[in-house]
Formats: sequence, structure tokens, C-alpha cells
Amino acid sequence: MKTNPEKDLELHDKINRETGRIKWSELARHFASGSVIYVSEELDLIDVALRIAHDDKASVGKWMAAGTVAKVSDVQAQTWTAADATLWASVVSPFVLVQPEKKQLH
Repeated sequence: MKTNPEKDLELHDKINRETGRIKWSELARHFASGSVIYVSEELDLIDVALRIAHDDKASVGKWMAAGTVAKVSDVQAQTWTAADATLWASVVSPFVLVQPEKKQLH
């Protein structure tokens, strides 16, 4: 069954409400199990979560090919651990999507 993520406002709102900031250290066990997914700052975390929930293989495949969505690497994990980083996170079972906080323009 094909779904239309652009029109799924109810799920979009649910994902938006359940997205929040979390310390990277709290995600270590999820990282160890391979379920933490990096989302580039250039993408909208909620939109990516919505498309994963809808199993939108075309969009996710395009992002993965571009490197803007990927499993968190060991280097990223080490960097975030060293910095005691806080990330935006959204759960789309079985994955936890994480995105660094966007840099503010001054």
C-alpha cells in the first residue's frame, strides 16, 4: 500500500511532539545495537522521520546515497561523546534518528 507522507498531518504532529533534545551519552546503548541514524542538519528531522515511518524507500535511498542520512559512525559517536553533545532525536521504531543542533547565524 502506497501512502502519502506529505498529507499525513496526524503522524507529522505526533512525531513533532515526540522529538526532543537528548544527551548523546543517553543513546550509547542504542548506538551499540546499531539503531541510531544520523540526519544531516540540512534536512528536516521531522520530515525524515515521517518518510521512514511511511517506508518511503525512494527518499531515504536518495538521502543515504548523498550521505545526509546514515548509520552513526564510530567517529561521530566518539566526537559527540568527547563533546558531551546534545542532539535532537526522534524515535521511529526500531530506529532513533539524531541530528546535531543547527548552528545559529549571528
